[in-house]
Amino acid sequence: MRNDYGVKLDRNGYAPSILQGDSQCCWLCGRSDQKLDRHEPFGGPFRNKSKSLGMWVLLCHERCHFGRVHKYQQDSVELKKSMQAAAMVKYKWDEEEFIQEFGRNWL
Repeated sequence: MRNDYGVKLDRNGYAPSILQGDSQCCWLCGRSDQKLDRHEPFGGPFRNKSKSLGMWVLLCHERCHFGRVHKYQQDSVELKKSMQAAAMVKYKWDEEEFIQEFGRNWL
């Protein structure tokens, strides 16, 4: 299975992360000695689109995923900003095109 950009998706519909590539460590703290979760910063109605465009990162299950990104808005917003900037470069979108795809500008 491939996305609209020809990128191969895994069996769960995920393209490789545009922020992490093949890295197998937490995007926030860099650790790899804990359970890692895939996190899509643009969830809800944008979750499937985020997955297929590689707009996700790995986060430590307890410390960074639930202990930071889902707990502190500042961490969540910083991740959204980083992801938007990477997506705009990767997919050659301007801010208006990003807003059309994901509903708002985080930069």
